[in-house]
Amino acid sequence: MKIVVEVIFSVILSYGGIALKIVGFIGPSGTGKSHRAVWVARERGIDCIIDDGLLIRGAQIIAGTSAKKEKTKIGSIKRALFTEDEHANELKRVIRDYNIDAILILGTSDGMVENIAKRLGFNVDEKVYIHEVATEFEIKQALSTRKEQGKHVIPVPTFEIKKDFSGYFLDPLQIFRRKGKGSFQLVGEKSVVRPTFSYMGNYTISDYTVYQIVEHVTSSIDGVSKISRFRAENHHDGIYIEMDLVLIYGYKIKHLLGEVQKKVIEEVDRLTALNIKRLNLFAKSLTIENKKQQLS
Repeated sequence: MKIVVEVIFSVILSYGGIALKIVGFIGPSGTGKSHRAVWVARERGIDCIIDDGLLIRGAQIIAGTSAKKEKTKIGSIKRALFTEDEHANELKRVIRDYNIDAILILGTSDGMVENIAKRLGFNVDEKVYIHEVATEFEIKQALSTRKEQGKHVIPVPTFEIKKDFSGYFLDPLQIFRRKGKGSFQLVGEKSVVRPTFSYMGNYTISDYTVYQIVEHVTSSIDGVSKISRFRAENHHDGIYIEMDLVLIYGYKIKHLLGEVQKKVIEEVDRLTALNIKRLNLFAKSLTIENKKQQLS
């Protein structure tokens, strides 16, 4: 019965007013496919990419679950191949609802791309290989980065996936395309993540980097004199921050601490892509001073 349902669903996708073009982008793991996926798609007028279990449209993840979130390599492979019906059917629904007419599917082999397409009810119309869009030197560089640093690229801006990778460092990577001598065009931004199954382990931002961001934020808030103690810890579910503040006499403490908490969370989230799961603030002491006069 399940097979019949999938066949019917495939027919709806193919003949329900959607003429789908499927292009496979193929290359061994770590050779830079995700790094170049946006460019390859754009060159062919394709708006959507399937990569490691995600359906990405433009700069937004619109469906799927990343294979890079899996705790094991086997789990990652299964996720990327859409072996779970619920995962595959979610993409089918979204493809239908968005009236998507072309998709670039990334895979490490012809067989992988064909299997993904088959699970989603499609046929592959065209194939592009990594050596057709990258030089041998560029491929070797990509392989070296994967081997030495354990980095993986997802072709979507950092802010789109940071909530799915809480506690792990996300490295925004701007991609440029040479237009001429000394001239480059910004193609897009990718997000580099280190998955949980990486042999290199977790990749986190140093406490001092977080402290510098927090200090910059608090120094701009009227009513805060300085940070007297700061502590940041990375946990599996996000970052935990605890700090003591010296406040200026004459401000409403509860309101001021609320403002500090809100602005710190916003800036750390924006600049580091790490989720602040806990931010404990303590008003340790007061000082009588005019901050604006000191700064002038």
